[in-house]
Parts: sequence; C-alpha cells; structure tokens
Amino acid sequence: MESSIENTEEASALAEAVESNKFKTTGDIAFYRRQKKLLPGNSPYHALLDTLELSDCGATLQLLNEDNKVSLFVELFALEDHVIRIKVNELKPMKPRYEVPDVILNEPLTQRLSIVSKDGLSVTLATVDGCSQILIIAKPFRMDIRNQGEISISVNSLGFLYFEHLRKKSQDEVNTRGSLLESKRKRDTETQQESEEDLGLWKEQFHEFIDTKTNGPQAFPPLFALGHHQCRYSYKDENDIKQVDAGFDVNDIPYDAIWLDIDHTEGKRYFTWDRTKFPSPREMQEHLRAKDRKLVVISDPHIKVDKKYPFYCEAKSKNYFVMDKNGEVYQGSCWPGVSAYLDFTNPIVRNWYANKHRLDQYEDSTDILFMWNDMNEPTVFDGPELTMHKQALHTGGWEHREVHNLYGFYQQWATAEGLIRRSGGIERPFVLTRSFFAGSQRYGAVWTGDNVAEWSYLKISIPMLLNLSITGISFCGADVGGFVQNPEPELLVRWYQAAAYQPFFRNHSHTETERREPWLFGEDNTRIIRETIRERYALLPFWYTLFYMAHIKAEPIIRPLWVEFPEEVNTFAVDDEYMIGEALLIHPVSEAGVTEVNVFLPGMGELWYHLRTLQRFDGEQTLRVSVTLDSVPVYQRGGTIIPRKTQVLRSTKAMEMVSYILYVALNFENSAKGKLFLDDGHSFNYQSKNQFLLRRFSFKDNTFSAVCSDERGQYCTDCVVERVLVMGAVRPTCVTAHCPGGQANPVYFTYNVKKSLLNIEGLQFNLGCDWTLKLHY
Repeated sequence: MESSIENTEEASALAEAVESNKFKTTGDIAFYRRQKKLLPGNSPYHALLDTLELSDCGATLQLLNEDNKVSLFVELFALEDHVIRIKVNELKPMKPRYEVPDVILNEPLTQRLSIVSKDGLSVTLATVDGCSQILIIAKPFRMDIRNQGEISISVNSLGFLYFEHLRKKSQDEVNTRGSLLESKRKRDTETQQESEEDLGLWKEQFHEFIDTKTNGPQAFPPLFALGHHQCRYSYKDENDIKQVDAGFDVNDIPYDAIWLDIDHTEGKRYFTWDRTKFPSPREMQEHLRAKDRKLVVISDPHIKVDKKYPFYCEAKSKNYFVMDKNGEVYQGSCWPGVSAYLDFTNPIVRNWYANKHRLDQYEDSTDILFMWNDMNEPTVFDGPELTMHKQALHTGGWEHREVHNLYGFYQQWATAEGLIRRSGGIERPFVLTRSFFAGSQRYGAVWTGDNVAEWSYLKISIPMLLNLSITGISFCGADVGGFVQNPEPELLVRWYQAAAYQPFFRNHSHTETERREPWLFGEDNTRIIRETIRERYALLPFWYTLFYMAHIKAEPIIRPLWVEFPEEVNTFAVDDEYMIGEALLIHPVSEAGVTEVNVFLPGMGELWYHLRTLQRFDGEQTLRVSVTLDSVPVYQRGGTIIPRKTQVLRSTKAMEMVSYILYVALNFENSAKGKLFLDDGHSFNYQSKNQFLLRRFSFKDNTFSAVCSDERGQYCTDCVVERVLVMGAVRPTCVTAHCPGGQANPVYFTYNVKKSLLNIEGLQFNLGCDWTLKLHY
C-alpha cells in the first residue's frame, strides 16, 4: 500500500507542476526565441570561394556572416556509398567546441574531390568516381549535393542557416551594475543590452532557475529479444510474477520475457531487491529459466542519496557523480527522492558501472536477467525542463548543455558492456533505453517512451518508428496499449496487431491502470490477441534474418514505402503503411470502428499476395479492403521468399527445433528470392567462431534451390525445411527433389487451382544442406 500511495503522490505532484506552469514551454526557451526571429531567404552568410582548398580527404572553405563579420570554417568529406559529410565550426573559436566522441567506431574512408568548374559566383566539386557533385554558390551561401545527376539535398536553400558563435560579454554589460558610465554611452548600448537579455544570450531565468551562459550561445540482439515482452509498472511480488507467467501458458500465448519496474528494488535503490516482495529472486529467475523465459529489470541513472546505500557511497567517494557549477555533487529529484547522477560521459565511471552487472556484484542476479535503462535523458523532476541543469559539470569541465543528448547513449553503452562482461564476452546483451543518440543501435533497443491509451497515439507511433528505423535505430517499438490510461478492448487488439509487425514488441502499463494481461478482455479478444502474437512467433525466422542484415549492412528493418519504391512519388507521403524488409507490406488499422481501409500497393509490374487469403493483386493500385477486428491487411511482395516456423510454442528457445516452411511468392517473371540466417540465437559465436548459416533461396526456371550464401559460416543443426508453398504457380505434373551426389526423387504435392497455390510437403531437408526442387510440366 505504501508503494501505491507513493507512486500516486509522485504522479500527482508532476501533474500539479505541469498545470501550475512550473516547467518551461517553447516560448520560455531563449534559443527557440532566437530561431523564431529568422526570416527565410535572408541568409547573412556568403561563401569565400577564394579560400577553397583541396586535400587527399576532402575540401575546406570559409563562410562569412556579413552581419557580424564572424568567419566559419567548413570541411567537406566525400565518403563511401555516395555520402557527403559536412562539418562547420568557427574559423577562430574562443574555446574548443565539444565534438561528439565514441559514436563513429572508425573514421570512414574518404575519396578526393576535384574542381570541375568555377567562376566568381560558384564552384562545382566532384568525387573521383564521378557519382557525386557538390555545387557551392557564393552569395547567399547555398550548397547542392547531387548523386547520379539528381539533387539529394540542398543546404541553406531557404536561408535558415544560423550558427551561434561564441563571444565575449561586452564590457558595458559586465559593468552595468558596478560602474557609473557616462549617460550617452549607456543610452547607446542600452538597446543592444536589452535585446541580448531578451534573447537569452548570456542568462536565462525561469522562476527561480537561473542559467548563466559562461561561454555565450543489434547490435545484433539475442533471439529472445525479438519475441513478445510483458511489462507493468509494477508487478507487485514474486507470486504475481509466477501467476502472470502461468497465465500465458494456460491461455496458450507465447512470450519470452517478463519485466520488473522500480518497485522490485529496496526503496528504489538500483541493483538491490525488495526482500519483502521478492525474498527469493534467484529462485524466481530459475523458475522462468525452466520455462525458457527471461527477466528484464529496470536500472535508471539517478542514484538515491543515502549514506547507508553502498552503491551511492562508493560512487561519491570516487567522485563519479555529475557536479554542479560550484563543484559540489549535483542533486535533483527523481523516483528515489533526492538523487545524484552518475557521470556516464567519463569512461572510468562507465567501466565501474559495467562491472556492477557481474554476478558477484549484482546480488541474486543470474545470466537470464537483462536490463532496461529508463529516465536517462536524464529526468530531473525539480528541473525547469524536467532534466539536468545545463550548467552541471561533467568530466573534462564540459557543461551538461554540451553532452545532454549523449547521456543516455553512454548509460546504455555501459550497461550493454556490463552484460557482455558478465558472460566473459560470450553472450549477446539486451538493453532497452529511452534516451538515445546516433550509435545507440550498437547497444540495444529503443522505445518511444510513455504514451497514452488513445487512438491518436497508436496512429502516430507508426511514422515515429519509421523515422527511427531509417535513421539507423532499427530495434524500436512503442508500448502496446498505451502506458497511461485504460485502452478499450478494440484499441488494445488493434495495437497488438500493429506492434506484432514492429521490431520491438512489448506490452507495458502504468501502476494506476487496470491490469492488462492479454487474457483479461473477453474470450474473443483473447483469441485475436493470441493469434496475433502467434503470427509474430511464426515469422521470427524472417525477423531474425532481417536483424542480421541490419547488423552487417545497416539495412532498415521496417521501411517507408519510398525506400523500396523511390521512383514512385505517390509513396513519399504514405505513413500509415510500411514495408518489413523488402518482402512484407502491412497497413495497421489505427482508427476506431473501421470496417474498410484504403491500402496502396506500390510498384508498376509488381505482384502482391494477401498473407492470409493468398489472393493475388497487381501493384500500383489502391485497394478498398474490408477489415474485421480479427484481420489486418498484410501482403507478401511477389519475387520474395519468407521463412516461417511450422509450429508456435511458448517461447523462442522452445521453438529452436521446430521445422520450417518457406513461403514463395512469384513475380511476373515467375521468380523469387530470399534468405535465412541461423545460429545459436544468443552468443557471439556467429562472429568469433563463424558458427552460423546464411542460406540463400531462389526460384527461377521452375526450379527452387537452397544454397550457402556465406561460405565462412558453419553451424550444425538438426532443423529441417518441411514444406515449400509456392504462390502464383502453374500446376506441375510432378515435383522432384535433388541433393548433391544423390538421385532425383519425386515428392508429394497438392495444388489449389482457385488460388494458383502449390503446396510441396513431407520434406526433410536439413537447413545446412544444399538442395533443389524441380517442377516438371
């Protein structure tokens, strides 16, 4: 009862703070006000073309701000894959600007640039391979980057470039309150001073908070992580965990991990257990292990200020916390009350924190326990922007304003490293984070944060996740059903149907909401949710292969339609449907009471097959599709092959030896292709020992073939392909199977004339072996 009251009070305090205007709005932020003063087409910058210099790695030139006469230094780098990198700094900065470390593992390879044309108004540079060109226009400054003759991006075409330079405070302002200056001089500078104060160049004040500006303006995930996750803030005790776990079995619904929020700890002290609620955490984890399931627990960056808390005391004694501007430990309010914040920008702190995840450091943890980093923007309840004061100091003397966006990135890095060390570098980690930065994809998953059980939040989650995916954060998702408020059953069902086709799949809810386990909404809704989750598990071989390709080639897992169909302009604005890899198209239902939706099938000359009915449709058309509560439009693209499991069991590990079925969707050329990745699903052995299989499937000239796609990989498995389903096929007279060195043998098949569906079954082809199927006519 105490925890519930405490959580209610915290939530009420936050709500009251928002209502009473204790937190900043955009209008209270000086940087925002300064940007609002910019007018399009009125850029003060012009490029000094006579300063252009070429080198082996790129080019440099200067820009001049004609309003304040500040010169900027521009560096251009031509990278691999037609990427142009642009860096801008002051030509002569007062002090070094913070440049983000650690995000790029190795400096990318560059190529030379050469001048192909130049006059007094512009200059054109080109890469050695001739594929990319950079047009630099002098006045006003503009830069057009072309690839293969087409503009990829135009820099400052609207005149909005605005670079805030470092500056010294005018002596007049320094002495305004301490010296008597002649009245004329004071009047002359008064307007400028008031303008700078209003724009917040040197100081911002919001209520009692004063910000003084001293310097002026998947990783490749383990397989279980792709399964279904069940979370709540919070499951109340060990018995609750075991009952929920049993509920999934009773209702025949698969899941892979159950999650514990802050109330599993002793007074919100991370890396501890509340021994009243969780007296036997190790036994609880072993109970889950016996079911082939995992436990995920929360660990936030704020540390309770408590002299009896060893974790806090050790960190304080080693000066591992962020400091305030006066050199004292920075303190703010968060879930534990008064809290200090670990300085994750310091590699020494990250090393120490990583070691805290070792089994001999984290009491009663086991190797099936994984981590969730929340509140790591970092959240500070009593800060004017709900985060750390910008003047707080990190290692190296950098202010928090310089590293704010990196803070959560560094915590997730340290956490992932801790889980890797825990296994001696053998096991792949899983870490979910709320705050992230470029490079966070190397350390785990990201979710969109606290959402609301409303249809609008389901709808907006789709473009949000697409944006994350195409910017490199492929392992992403949104809380199913909405974190706060209670979803109506229809909304919950539709959210499950959407999330089952998104990379990270987790049900999560607030402590003050009604319980939301999927069997609590009536028999019909339970059946639909069960079928939806089971479809996710059947498709896990497809998902896992996509994650491997994202890992080695940075290919986005879910993609806007225009990624696959860049020539079709009418795909550019579509954000209510998307591709999964290159093979599946899904249109989630995101509005209440819908009985029909418009589904756009892109691609002139493309074929699409409805995944449930297997009905075939031509591309480049919009279908008016009828939907019921238990249906959502999903289509397989002609020309693709999707691997699936033939049976769904209670978890990913339980399904290891389940056989495969290959869904072959033929295009107009009667061909198709696809891949399947397989390894042990949890270790780095695929990388360190080449223990993996990457299989390539193809159908062409009435022959289906399965061959090795990466000769480096070797992995022993007893798993087999049991069925091949060919959509769009003509009925053969017979089908024969061929293995290297063996004789051709006829195999059993059936054919559905109405659906043009060929079903070849009774196969027993080992996944690691090459084989072919030939259709005879």
